[in-house]
Amino acid sequence: MKKNLLTILLLFSCISSVLAQNRVITGKVTDQKDGSPLPGVSVTVKGVSGTGTQTDINGMYKLSVPNSAKTLVFGFVGYKPLQLDIKGIIINAQVEPDPKQLSEVVVVGYGTQTKRSLTGSVSQIKGTDIANIPVPSLESAIQGRTPGVYIQAQNGKLGQGIQVRVRGASSISAGSQPLYVVDGLPITVDDFSTNGASTNPLVDLNQNDIESIEILKDASAAAIYGSRASNGVVLITTKKGKAGKTNITYNEYYGFSKPTHEREFMNAQQYVEFMREAAVNGGVSSTAIEARLQRYSAGNDDYKTYKVNTDWFSQITQHAPVQNYNLVFSGGTDKTKFYMSGTYNNQKGYLLDNSINQYSFRTNLENQATSWLTVGANLSISRTRNNRLDNDDAFSTPMQIVALAPITPAIDPRTGLVSGALDPTTGNPNSNYPTYFNPILNSISSYYKTTDYRNLGNVFAQIKLLPFLSFRSEVGVDILNSGEDTYNGSLTVRNTSTPNGTGFSSSVSSINFNTNNFLQFTKDIDKNHIDAVGGMTYQRQQNDLNQLTGTQFPSDAYKELNSSAEITSGSSTSTAYSLLSYFSRVNYKYDEKYLLSLSGRVDGSSRFGANHRYGFFPAGSAGWIISEESFMKKQQLVSELKLRASYGLTGNSEIGNFPARGLFGAFGYAGVAGARPIQLANPDLKWETTAQADLGLDVGFFQGRLSGTFDVYQKKTRDLLLNVQVPATSGFQTITQNLGKLQNKGFELQIDSKNLVGAFTWSTSFNISINRNKVTDLKGQVILGLGDKVNRAVEGQPIGIFFAPEFAGADPANGDALYYKNTDQGNGKRDRSTTNDYNLATPVKIGDPNPKYIAGLNNTLTFKGIDVSFLLQSVQGNNIYNGAGQYMSSSGSNGYDNQTVDQLNAWKKPGDITNVPQARLGGGNGINPSSRYIDDGSYVRLKNVVIGYNFPKTVLAKVKLQSLRIYAQATNLATWTKYKGWDPELNSDAFSGNITQGYDFYAAPQAKTITFGINVGF
Repeated sequence: MKKNLLTILLLFSCISSVLAQNRVITGKVTDQKDGSPLPGVSVTVKGVSGTGTQTDINGMYKLSVPNSAKTLVFGFVGYKPLQLDIKGIIINAQVEPDPKQLSEVVVVGYGTQTKRSLTGSVSQIKGTDIANIPVPSLESAIQGRTPGVYIQAQNGKLGQGIQVRVRGASSISAGSQPLYVVDGLPITVDDFSTNGASTNPLVDLNQNDIESIEILKDASAAAIYGSRASNGVVLITTKKGKAGKTNITYNEYYGFSKPTHEREFMNAQQYVEFMREAAVNGGVSSTAIEARLQRYSAGNDDYKTYKVNTDWFSQITQHAPVQNYNLVFSGGTDKTKFYMSGTYNNQKGYLLDNSINQYSFRTNLENQATSWLTVGANLSISRTRNNRLDNDDAFSTPMQIVALAPITPAIDPRTGLVSGALDPTTGNPNSNYPTYFNPILNSISSYYKTTDYRNLGNVFAQIKLLPFLSFRSEVGVDILNSGEDTYNGSLTVRNTSTPNGTGFSSSVSSINFNTNNFLQFTKDIDKNHIDAVGGMTYQRQQNDLNQLTGTQFPSDAYKELNSSAEITSGSSTSTAYSLLSYFSRVNYKYDEKYLLSLSGRVDGSSRFGANHRYGFFPAGSAGWIISEESFMKKQQLVSELKLRASYGLTGNSEIGNFPARGLFGAFGYAGVAGARPIQLANPDLKWETTAQADLGLDVGFFQGRLSGTFDVYQKKTRDLLLNVQVPATSGFQTITQNLGKLQNKGFELQIDSKNLVGAFTWSTSFNISINRNKVTDLKGQVILGLGDKVNRAVEGQPIGIFFAPEFAGADPANGDALYYKNTDQGNGKRDRSTTNDYNLATPVKIGDPNPKYIAGLNNTLTFKGIDVSFLLQSVQGNNIYNGAGQYMSSSGSNGYDNQTVDQLNAWKKPGDITNVPQARLGGGNGINPSSRYIDDGSYVRLKNVVIGYNFPKTVLAKVKLQSLRIYAQATNLATWTKYKGWDPELNSDAFSGNITQGYDFYAAPQAKTITFGINVGF
């Protein structure tokens, strides 16, 4: 007993001795300017390693320090370091913002830099700016927020592809999307859709997990990614944990969507009267037209009294709730930091049967294993179910329902079923009623589901070899398993021509492996600062695809392929490519004002010919921080002034995996297996190469209250990858060659201002971009787009320029559609006389889908916990071609489609002056492709509006919460445009491509979404 007592006394004595050697310091850290508390400020003891902490959300800290400690050091990004002597146990600190830190740290290829040291053109978007925005993919969330990046959704269907152009289109036939890199891993962005409409692989990324997005725009910033950087590089960095107590946050929002605009079509009376008029003018007998109207009126005479007046567009819209739930745990110690989040997202589209359901989980870990070794992992898994719709060119797509006659009832009174479901005389699905296949039948008897399972992540280890030298190794993989499951039941026979149903199933397994291994060198020598990186990377991606189609199902109760009586087709394919690269970059800074950056990358790709397997992509840039010169010190107006210049080469390799190889394909004849050549070899095939020059200026006024960034650039792309026609006698049609040139040149401006600071704050960010694209050399070729082939790639014009005969309105004498002849007279002039013979009109440039400029304006205001922000997005000077105009706006000359109300202005009698030719049923009067269907696509959109309230700390302390915010948010709330269609932000998903741009073919309008949310911090 005595022995135990002595042991306890000895232990107590030791503890007391230790405590006597330490003391606890507490305090609060605030901003010197406005007194606001600063969370995340590091507090350390000068000269004592391993002792430190961070301030909490209220700016408070608590730190146990040795009695011998004399000085505390406070550090925070964007603020000047502060040292305070330890005089007592309560030490409050006010830290001063550092205007020299133009922005915080910016992520660049294989490293980071302060914005002050950047010599390249990089745009940064913070994750807080796009968190909780209710859009299916992050690209939509960043629209209008940065200059030089043109983002355009194809239509309002959920999960559809989105077009992103960084400083213009840099290719005609190769890929035009930027390279996406998530936490150092280039991710898979292949489109595995089988229905002709592309999907968006970025929909699997949870934007609430994003810390920042950096867009590398010029060659100096992007060339370190070499052969894949011509279209720009988008670096996505996910959130990491921070040392301190564990933070738990819960985010939730709920709302609803509806279309931004509804187009006006003729009502029942207008339709009947117009079709009767068109029948008389078209030589159709009154008996025939009345019989047709009676058929579309469900076999009765209700059309004569206009009893039925169906708004078909309202029939294919549905209640569209939006809901999102997100739970996050983050925190850690000085040695181990963690971030974990789980998200459930469920969104219905406003179009019938369109929805997205998604689960995702992310965990990011980092551990300081020893003083010289850091290890970590960034991992995410997700499951996305997209209930999709058919492409815009299919009768089954919901938007084509507007072609149905308004005199047709939604429910057939003869059967009590949806119109078109059954023919009352045969009992089979109706083949001549209503006007066309009714898309509602598709929602009843069909489904189209795409399900993605995605594992995305990497692990890394970083070894500190010397105080100024470290080695980092990363291994990452992007595993995407995508499956499509489609069934079209018996009611869809009019659309599918398969009476007993048809089923389709496909599965894709894509494994994208990547490893990066590189050295990082950072050293200060007197006034010299050197930051260098060099290493290698290897990437291999393999895609395996299986497809199967079956028909003849016993009934619509059987929908899986194992129930089909006949397997009509099946296929199995596998494709892969690999990339081996070596890269380096050196950043040099002298005396905090002279900057130099050199980079280079060697890429070896399996996609290119044996004679050009490797390519070299160098870049260089320089900067001069003029504001650091002595002659600038006496003035107070300009607080920051930096001049930048860069030049370099980047490449584009997105052309498929085997275009350089001579290929053979399986070919069977009379039951005998065989093979035949299907592609000519080209051992000289190589990358498209883009040379880009950039001149930029960064300027700040009034100690950072007003700042701006200006850039002018020119991009010249050569060796375009094109399919070139070869003589038919060769047995082949085309061969892929490097042929042609194009260029982009433009101007970018971004201005940020803190208009008011203090209790009431108001900040503004404005950006504007001008880009001019031109094809400079195609060796005389004219490459046509899809659809009506009105889009072209032609020398001397921008990509996608619209070419067609020029419409001249209706002939006042007889109502014929007129066209300008535009025959070249050889003296620089054209024959401007008109003709009613379409074949005598020469196609000319009738419009341009490329905008003259794009802009964004963001304002944020705060006052006593209330915050209001709104973002305006503008696209100006572009044209849209309505490819569906030949049906919906055809002056009744192309069938019995319902017409837009502007067709009521059709020519009726001699002397009428109008742009709508005479209505002639079946007469084809003015329906050919022409400038009749070109429209102004410019718009200004209130892209995002947020109103929120943050509850005060005094209230939260009573309920033991760290933070509580409620908010209301709206996207696409209002749109101002002259475009006559549903929505000006479009590109029909059935025809989209590098050349076919601004082409509208029943493209669904964008969604207007309003949500209400809550953020809680525990």
